[in-house]
Amino acid sequence: MRTRFAPSPTGFLHVGGLRTALYAYLIAKQSKGEFILRIEDTDQERSVLGATEDILRTLHWAGIAPDEGVMLDQGKVSSKGAKGPYIQSQRLEVYQQYAKKLLDKGSAYRCFCSSERLGQMREDQQKRKEAPMYDRLCCSLSEEEVKKKVEADEPHVLRLKIPRSEKITFNDDIRGDLTFMGHTVDDQVLMKSDGFPTYHLAHVVDDHLMDIDIVIRGEEWLSSLPKHLLLFQELGFKPPRYAHVPLLLNADKTKLSKRQGDVATEEYINKGYLPEALVNFLALLGWNPGNKDEIFSMEELIDKFDIGRIQKSGAIFDTEKLDWLQGQWIRKISSQEFAERINPIVTEIYKEAESDPDFESKAVLIQDRLTFFNEAAEMMSFFYEEPKVTKELLINDKQKVSEEMLPNVLDALITTLESVDDKDWNEDGLKEVLFALAKDKGWKNGQILWPLRATLTGLPYSPGAFEVATVLGKEITLKRIRAISI
Repeated sequence: MRTRFAPSPTGFLHVGGLRTALYAYLIAKQSKGEFILRIEDTDQERSVLGATEDILRTLHWAGIAPDEGVMLDQGKVSSKGAKGPYIQSQRLEVYQQYAKKLLDKGSAYRCFCSSERLGQMREDQQKRKEAPMYDRLCCSLSEEEVKKKVEADEPHVLRLKIPRSEKITFNDDIRGDLTFMGHTVDDQVLMKSDGFPTYHLAHVVDDHLMDIDIVIRGEEWLSSLPKHLLLFQELGFKPPRYAHVPLLLNADKTKLSKRQGDVATEEYINKGYLPEALVNFLALLGWNPGNKDEIFSMEELIDKFDIGRIQKSGAIFDTEKLDWLQGQWIRKISSQEFAERINPIVTEIYKEAESDPDFESKAVLIQDRLTFFNEAAEMMSFFYEEPKVTKELLINDKQKVSEEMLPNVLDALITTLESVDDKDWNEDGLKEVLFALAKDKGWKNGQILWPLRATLTGLPYSPGAFEVATVLGKEITLKRIRAISI
């Protein structure tokens, strides 16, 4: 199947747009088809310089590279494919050709109403509690009146003439059977006074000429669907399949907005989310695989994705779930790659980490404990500098470590650890002697392990005491315990 993603270059790519692109990409790939990128820049006032490049970079980062259409070639925007141009502002003659066809056929008409008149019309309709719709004043103009206005260069738009008595039916891949009554549909503007088409005409013409099989888009376009179906009909085109995906919602079930959180994909990239985590998360926003599986690579999504399992109701953008998935994908990275990824981050603060032969064995201790790579330097600080250990850190009510017992615990740790042979200085050997110490003293394991871990790392959250002591070695471990004064 041929699918497309057609963003407007008005800024950074919205996470909802990335999800739309992902679904279109998955359908293309599982059917051995093509995923096309088209840039819809007919709203010239809102277009932002450099936005197309940002959109392409984001798609490539996410692993959703287009097979056809607008591409990045060595950082520059280019096109690939036989059905271009793929940037709408370069296709104006094409749209004008089809607009004329609609006009000649009587399916569209010229509207000369000023913005002031339209504004007053809508205000009056709202006062009467009517749905705001064009009142078709210009539809009643005679051919002679229209001709005079055109010859006088009066600014005007082209509107679609909706057959008011018609019933429009369609089967949406997600919503099922839909019915729209013509009298509820507005006479949509097709061509603006500046000679540029609106989205409505442009996408219908492009999707036909580019042989798009299915259009994936947000449910906010549902109300426009009858206009688009009528356009296909009036132009003599067969419409593609449509699938209107549910909205992304805030926790309070309002539409996802910048007022309540980040909405640009760029913001999640800058925070350090892995592409695998964000793609996995977005795939599950509105879709489920039919079982309890939650971790999916791109290859697994291509294999498992089924548009029939997309829900109709809105999907909550739960950042806690995103963070959990981020952690899961961090843990799936090999220890070698993980060490390579965080080494520059740690080295920026601790220069000696760059040439540390044991860096990977140290790094692996924090891999299960961090969510973002930029947390690595702080979490590994105790390997490269003496930790600052406070009495407040050593005392722990949860582990039942009181101020009174601390001196006894530290003394017992020193005595016990001094007796451990070098050959037994490993996780298993340390577990054996320290668990035996706790049992002999009548202490809980946590009453020994918490002070040891806090002493060695100076952190409230860190790798386990046995792992840290093993990597630090006997000499440094004992030195740090002896340095504690209560």
